[in-house]
Amino acid sequence: MQTTTQSTNSLPVSRGRITRPQKAVIYGPEGVGKSTLASLTPDPVFLDTEGGTHHLDVIRLDAASSWEEITAAVAQLAKAEHPFRTLVVDTADWLEKRLSEQLCRKANKDSIEDFGYGKGWVLLTEEFARFLNSLDALLARGMHVVFLAHSTVKKFEAPDQAGSYDRFELKLSKSVAPMLKEWADLVLFANYVTRIAEKDSGKTRGVGGKERVLYATHTAAYDAKNRHALPDKLPFSMDALAPVFGTQATPVSVHAPPVKSTADRIVDAFGSHMANVVDFLVARGQLKYTTEGTLEDIGNLDPAYATRILSDPKRFLKAVEEFHQAKEVAAAQ
Repeated sequence: MQTTTQSTNSLPVSRGRITRPQKAVIYGPEGVGKSTLASLTPDPVFLDTEGGTHHLDVIRLDAASSWEEITAAVAQLAKAEHPFRTLVVDTADWLEKRLSEQLCRKANKDSIEDFGYGKGWVLLTEEFARFLNSLDALLARGMHVVFLAHSTVKKFEAPDQAGSYDRFELKLSKSVAPMLKEWADLVLFANYVTRIAEKDSGKTRGVGGKERVLYATHTAAYDAKNRHALPDKLPFSMDALAPVFGTQATPVSVHAPPVKSTADRIVDAFGSHMANVVDFLVARGQLKYTTEGTLEDIGNLDPAYATRILSDPKRFLKAVEEFHQAKEVAAAQ
């Protein structure tokens, strides 16, 4: 919605909703599908700090194994021309781990605790804050920023109540977690729905555990927040987040289809030509025979070579045909 500017007592003010890129955090237990869900955000690129997106067909920033590579990649993303509209940081807890490793390496320490008197945590918090500030350049050019994170269960003691209770929280240090939650416009807790059923014996057991949902409102059991008047509980789909990201997407399936292997993709691409393709690959040294005399699996092809032939199958088949024609001519002479 457009804002209208008006003057009140000589003060320049405006009114109306302002549409801008979103700062979001989605956290939950491992394997719940956070990365798959984030892959449906508008034109995403992943900063995979833990190497957990290998099963997804997503675009990644190649260098993300050290703090220096991570900050350099974000800086380049802010300056370079590209089609991406969402940066997905997967995950925030591993991002903090990379930062801790960098600080310890620079100071020749084995652990962040070795700095003494909490100094290491102060340095980590300050550097993490600078990283969050660096993301302003992405927001300014219209990109959403989505942090994924794991959850952990911690004891919580309310200052106005006696006793403590367990609750789900971000798996981050006690200084970084509140800073990230405050920075975000949206904090969603992703989890499986489990119901408690009572047996005839009087004992209870958990049932269900397959349905997944997103919780958008803070409760005693978990952290969450949203500035979009979302329902307390949402379906586990990007369609449910359309008011946030302004996009419609296909809901995430509980049973996502398996990613095809390299061998399957090659067979699909070359079908009836596979015999000639295999002969060609053997002749080029791309496939070899094992010591037992059997041909190694075509899935063992060098990934870069496999990507190259699959990117232009017609050109590759032409090379295969020329190879066999030359072979037939040589045999006839």
